[in-house]
Amino acid sequence: MKVQDSAFLLKVKPLLKRLISELSKDYDYVSVLGTDVSGKSYSVLTTGISLSDSNWTERGFVVRVFNESIYSEYSFNELSEENFKQVLNNIREETEKSLRNSKAKGFHTGKYPCVMEEKIVKHFNGDVVTPLEFSRPSEIIEKLTSIKDKAYEYTDLLVNFMAAYEGVTVSKLFISPNKDLMQSYMWSQGYTYAIVRKESNTRYGYKSYSGLKGTELIDEMSKDIKEVVDKAVMLLNAVPIEPGMYDVICSPEVAGLIAHEAFGHGVEMDMFVKNRAKAVEYLNKPVASKLVEMHDGARAAEEVSSYLFDDEGTLGTDTTIIKEGILLTGISDLLSALKLGTKPTGNGKRESFERKAYTRMTNTFFSPGNDSLEEMIASIEHGYLLEDYYSGMEDPKNWGIQCMIAYGREIRNGKFTGKIVSPVVMTGYVPDLLQSISMVSGELRLSGSGACGKGHKEWVKVSSGGPYIKAKARLG
Repeated sequence: MKVQDSAFLLKVKPLLKRLISELSKDYDYVSVLGTDVSGKSYSVLTTGISLSDSNWTERGFVVRVFNESIYSEYSFNELSEENFKQVLNNIREETEKSLRNSKAKGFHTGKYPCVMEEKIVKHFNGDVVTPLEFSRPSEIIEKLTSIKDKAYEYTDLLVNFMAAYEGVTVSKLFISPNKDLMQSYMWSQGYTYAIVRKESNTRYGYKSYSGLKGTELIDEMSKDIKEVVDKAVMLLNAVPIEPGMYDVICSPEVAGLIAHEAFGHGVEMDMFVKNRAKAVEYLNKPVASKLVEMHDGARAAEEVSSYLFDDEGTLGTDTTIIKEGILLTGISDLLSALKLGTKPTGNGKRESFERKAYTRMTNTFFSPGNDSLEEMIASIEHGYLLEDYYSGMEDPKNWGIQCMIAYGREIRNGKFTGKIVSPVVMTGYVPDLLQSISMVSGELRLSGSGACGKGHKEWVKVSSGGPYIKAKARLG
């Protein structure tokens, strides 16, 4: 079923075109982004039920104009015949104020060239099985409650269980003198958490779900209840790891975390402009083993960060960042590309219409290879299969990385020993870690159940993933 366009945006579109026409008399470049994002968040726990609006909800506009080598922006959330002239005057006043302030600080001279756009008219409507508006809240709560109740059939050690679902419908339009773009799609994410306790030992297992899907995602969640409970019970017997260098196999989720932290943030080209990324020194040089290929892009995969155009009106792309171990390029927003003299990659994203656009990741992943997981396990004398993660951090200036892994399964002489270590901290220098990759599986899996923060902690949806990869890493 096609996701419907926003009635709000369709109604105001003629006024937005008029606004562009009026402002184009004064400025060499004018554009407007209109957003209408709505959604609901549901969670069912042993202790209660919660239903609320999604935190991603927003509705409004941001106008960008080019004025004597600087770009200014003005955001607002209402436009009508009654306030049209006031909005128009506000934009002009704020733009002139920005120019005066920039000149006073000496920032305006030759800072940016003007955007030169080709003429593009495109419209995209995503497909889902069941849009959010076709599912009654009571029906969603009933399904989540059933998942929660089923979990208690698998162990007496369960002390709490949560089944959560969030569905978000995104409608956006972008208009400039040469562009007329509109997109409407839906993404969903879900989580199941099992908390178990044995005497004073408490552990939890979880599983996440995501995609360009409707409420049908909840049916996927209902299939893995026992797996989540068993994982939590297994972790009751986990022990600390002995720190050291190990051969490791990273699950697709952990591989995705490495991709995100190592060469996601590390190749965001607004950091190139600010001289805050070490990746600049390695362009067209080896940074990983020849087995490594890495992509990012709204059109590189279908997950929660897939779209027709970004928040600056650049069409989404599939960017090959690394090929055969060579760092080819970074990802960029429009203004960073203008400054660097490169082509924008469709990675200009805003937390909302009230926030600035940064270079942000979309779907970031390692490409699959030709090895099998069984071959990887058999090749390890002593090491770990690392699965699930809690968080990650990176330092794009010095290329350090730290990943908090949920647990590792010990491998000795090519076989699992049954020993579980948890939690596990993986640290290292990005090129060392990636150059140690010696095997890559043929399976590719992405997850988009999280979000990424940047700047003043603006959050956007991203996905990451990859195949299973074998490497050497420092664990502690």
